[in-house]
Amino acid sequence: MTPEQRELRDALAAVPDRAASAALARAASRPGSPARVAPDDATASGEWSAREVALHLAAVEGEVWHTRLAALATETFPHWAWVEPDLWSGLGDGTFEGALAAFAAARALTIARLDLLDPAGWTRQGRHDTYGILDVAALLRVALDHDENHIAQIAAA
Repeated sequence: MTPEQRELRDALAAVPDRAASAALARAASRPGSPARVAPDDATASGEWSAREVALHLAAVEGEVWHTRLAALATETFPHWAWVEPDLWSGLGDGTFEGALAAFAAARALTIARLDLLDPAGWTRQGRHDTYGILDVAALLRVALDHDENHIAQIAAA
């Protein structure tokens, strides 16, 4: 793994902890704040709660990033359309902590897949309708941009 690839991998691995920190900081900044993030603690903009953001991140991890990384591993030059998953649903989805655990587990699978890539695996490419031609590193940069937008949403006061 090159230093840039390692940096992308490590940045992706850190996102669940960063999301937790953003949610806890936001909760702590409110008067009389609870010790944990409330399940329906809506964002300042009235959009998704921190729990819902974590559920969306979990859905995106499985439906988008896992699917695209699998396609890169098995197809010659995959083509991807824009996909916008809603919220993941499963055991533990009723609390922020449970939703975040689901996202963290899904992200850990992504990291494990990245750790298995050889140099040729990192160079595989596909075409996205919006982003154009992406290799693995470019795909990860798109994932990180998506994550950053949602961490900012969680952190909004």
